[in-house]
Amino acid sequence: MNLMLKNKYFSYISAKLQSDLIRNSFWGIFSNVLQNILFSIFFIVIARKYSTEDFASYILANTLYGFVVAFSSMGLGQWFVRELLTIEDKKILISKFFKIQLITGIFFYAVNILLSFILYSDTQIRQLSLLIGINVIFDNIIYVISFVNIAQQEQKKTFIIKTIEAFLKFLVAGLLFISNLPVLYLAFILLLLRFVTLNLFIRIGCSNLINLKNIIAVRIDTHEVKKIIVNNWPFIVIGSVAVLYWRIGNILVSKTLGLEEVAIYEVSFKLFSMAQILPFIVSTSIFPMLVKAFNIPGGDGLRIYKRAFIAYTAYGLLSYTFIYSFSDFIIPFLFGEKYATTPVYCREMFLTMLFFPTVLLQANLIVAIKRERTDMILNLLSLLVNVTICVTGLYYFKSLSVVNYAIFISFFVFHIAQDIFLLKKSMIKFIHAALFYLLSAGIVFSYQILATRIDKNVLFFIFWSVLLIPFAAILVKQFIRNKTVIPVAD
Repeated sequence: MNLMLKNKYFSYISAKLQSDLIRNSFWGIFSNVLQNILFSIFFIVIARKYSTEDFASYILANTLYGFVVAFSSMGLGQWFVRELLTIEDKKILISKFFKIQLITGIFFYAVNILLSFILYSDTQIRQLSLLIGINVIFDNIIYVISFVNIAQQEQKKTFIIKTIEAFLKFLVAGLLFISNLPVLYLAFILLLLRFVTLNLFIRIGCSNLINLKNIIAVRIDTHEVKKIIVNNWPFIVIGSVAVLYWRIGNILVSKTLGLEEVAIYEVSFKLFSMAQILPFIVSTSIFPMLVKAFNIPGGDGLRIYKRAFIAYTAYGLLSYTFIYSFSDFIIPFLFGEKYATTPVYCREMFLTMLFFPTVLLQANLIVAIKRERTDMILNLLSLLVNVTICVTGLYYFKSLSVVNYAIFISFFVFHIAQDIFLLKKSMIKFIHAALFYLLSAGIVFSYQILATRIDKNVLFFIFWSVLLIPFAAILVKQFIRNKTVIPVAD
């Protein structure tokens, strides 16, 4: 009997590992970790090889491009996935979306040029903006293909191509060790690489639902574009806020604090962005599952959400405790001893990881039930809280801690607001929401107290070894009762 149960258990685990969720998430996590490593090396190299003026010009041009690209896609990716999964004539929808993105890409490239001439008088910044800004058009085309792949659970294509791009960019950084490339030449070479990436997406990453003839033939008048934007403008705000949220923090640091604090913020955020990979990539697989579940009578969308919530919570706690224990070693090792003071601020920033994964999951849930306007309002509320605390705090206290705690508090408010909405919709219970905050606070404070008595490096392994015991017991109990943690996608 025990042998039969054991065989069934391993068959169950095998089925999970072969599901679309696991396969897509694995490729996403692997490729994004690799991309972040390669991009981080690239960033470090150009910072060291170029003068402060050239490097600053490059960063400013990229910052401007980042602001513009936040609006250029119109934030319609999730709307597109939701519609694509429910509409019958998929080819027409894809062709229309493709053409809309191409038109908006060209428009916002013009906006990028205009802003560069309005905001900056420096010739080099304007020239860099002319080159780097072309990526807005490329990004919009890639945006369409990426979301078609998400809807069809074929994210593996996107991940592979983006990894190739990251590797090519890494090779370009290597050129700086053998040649003194002017920064404009570097920007031009990177633009060529982006064009190569675009062609890879068109030739390899394109679904058979994307057809050039259909895109050319499909008709989109001004009224139709206006209708789509008006009906889905919350997605534009949601997509833009996600980018502006971190850009604003970076700008405020650069305007109010010194260059050293800017570097510390960037190093901390680099690690934070790598920690975001897992929940973000898994969410790209869970979101279509939630949409499907809530579009089927009697679907188990809430079951998917509740099981995923446990995993997301555990990951947020794991990320924070990992940085709390090892940041003193990791940061000087990766970035040098000149960043020896950074771990303190990095730990402050990683407090936000206690809420980020579950905020992302609950945002997916809210959009899946077609309440994107609510998600938009909550995003704007969080942004407003962040900016208000930053501006006010930095006025009185010239410290990077103000920015880090502003981000943490704004995500806390975001999470609370999501909980209130979901409670009103009877999608969660008060006891579950309360347990999340009590459990998170209890684990964090316990860990910090234990860290004063036990070596932090040793504590991490002991702490999580103990926590994994009840988790494993729950998993086995669920298996015996024939309950699935997350449904296996077909």
